[in-house]
Amino acid sequence: MPLPNCEQLPPEARVIKQLLEALLFEKLVEPSASSSADEFFWLMGQREYSVEGHIGAFGRYRLAIYSLKINGRSVDIRSEWLTIIDDLPTTANIKKALTEEFLQTVQLSRWNMQHLPKRLSRRLSRYSALEHQLDEGHPYHPSFKARTGFTESDHRAFGPETGNTFNLYWLAVRHSHFKQILPVEQTNFWLNELGHTQWSRLSGALNAHEGTWEDYGLLPIHPWQWQQLKEGWLAKYLATKDIIFLGIGSDKYAATQSVRTLLNKDASLHPNIKLPMNMVNTSSHRNLATHSVCLAPLVSQWLENTLIGDAELEGVSILNEYAGARFADDSLDVRTSPELGQLAVIFRESVELHLKAGEEAVPFNAIMMVENDGLPFITGWVERYGLDAWLAQLIEVTVTPVWHLLVKHGIGIEPHGQNMVLVHRDGWPERIIVRDFHESVEYNAAFIRDAKAVPNFAAIEPSFIDAPLDDYYAMSSIELLRELVMDTLFIYNLADVSHLISTFYPLSEHEFWRRVSRKLDDYEKSHPELAERLSLLGYRAPDILTESLMTRKLKASSAECHHLIPNPLSI
Repeated sequence: MPLPNCEQLPPEARVIKQLLEALLFEKLVEPSASSSADEFFWLMGQREYSVEGHIGAFGRYRLAIYSLKINGRSVDIRSEWLTIIDDLPTTANIKKALTEEFLQTVQLSRWNMQHLPKRLSRRLSRYSALEHQLDEGHPYHPSFKARTGFTESDHRAFGPETGNTFNLYWLAVRHSHFKQILPVEQTNFWLNELGHTQWSRLSGALNAHEGTWEDYGLLPIHPWQWQQLKEGWLAKYLATKDIIFLGIGSDKYAATQSVRTLLNKDASLHPNIKLPMNMVNTSSHRNLATHSVCLAPLVSQWLENTLIGDAELEGVSILNEYAGARFADDSLDVRTSPELGQLAVIFRESVELHLKAGEEAVPFNAIMMVENDGLPFITGWVERYGLDAWLAQLIEVTVTPVWHLLVKHGIGIEPHGQNMVLVHRDGWPERIIVRDFHESVEYNAAFIRDAKAVPNFAAIEPSFIDAPLDDYYAMSSIELLRELVMDTLFIYNLADVSHLISTFYPLSEHEFWRRVSRKLDDYEKSHPELAERLSLLGYRAPDILTESLMTRKLKASSAECHHLIPNPLSI
């Protein structure tokens, strides 16, 4: 289904649209002096490009891609899109890798267009259905369906869009090669998670290999990941029985939008399972960072304690990542051995577990989508409550708690469109649920309110001892906390909502962000004791730094890249 101003673009056109928008936004190409407010000219490669469009909130470019011209000539994007990629300001090797990602994105997007049901709208779908019906992918990244290594058969079997279910595979891993953090003793944990029948069957399989749970731990693996690893580095551990294949589980799972996080389709209150997958999707590799797996429960408990201790945070819930386990091998360097992040699991509470009677939930990125009837997903809600009232409530429930967590407590989280869930009652925003903390919670030692509450990460993961700042959760500056929250909540999330609102309703993006600014003003007035902390964040500066997601790909940089953008919250 389309994003605003995408009019069900062919996938090649959408890839190029988002690619050029990213290049312009991140200043990888510079519009010439002849550019106007609604048409942009620039040089890339040896050619002159021009395209109509406008600049929206935070300097985000919004292009009318069918107006694209190269050297003054209109472009047939479907036949020339690969030539455009060849003009990118990067090396030949990176162009090759990006071309493969873009080709895969086009191929899987076209498969979706040809094979998925043509729903008029998804407005009546429940949360679990929306996790596979929201098939648009990321609205900024041009590699929005890269899924490197996926065949069409894999996409059909394991892609979220089809909603197909599958079973997990199970491994026993010798304790000498295993690390886990469970809330209770191992046997009781697995009996609770799997039930007696499945636990007994897996135990019998282990006994058949002359193993016992005194010597082994249990670990699920995605069936696609098993196919990728079993004849590679995993083979030597299977040969020595440091790892034993136990067979296929009985519960049925389906992929969510993130592909690697799975919903239990047999029991919706059972946890989501997050598993590593050896693929690149959007901007990053989808294995699990080694350090994060067994620290996930500590981070979740830290956040949960913070929420419980502050009545102003009643409007936000977290999905606890309450257990984690991973393959370990002390002979391998945790920083340079990718296999250490390829075999792991994180257990996360389900959204349904947190819903009260009469409440429903939608992934937050549904809010910015347009249905096949040509109207926004939110149309019925806006008509029922009125745009002004509904939007004020949306801003209140999404912005205030995340902002309060940052300002008062000094904790930054990453609430982008897939990491935030909107809880509503008949379309009226009630509160939010946030998730995915094991890699994306940050603090600064000078800004954290309760330093004693920060978990002792090094006690679980020795790699944290003397680790440089900015490698894990501890940041070197308050500015980096501001950037994390404003990037994910504002620049790459609510900016797409403001774009949709301005496209379909008589409310400009300028006015949308004026309302957000007033909400932040209200927060400041009601918290005079936090004035100095607000000042330290510098969130009213005319220009602010944001992460350069495309630049990082074009430079193949392991470090974050940043660029300055105009700030609509500036005063």
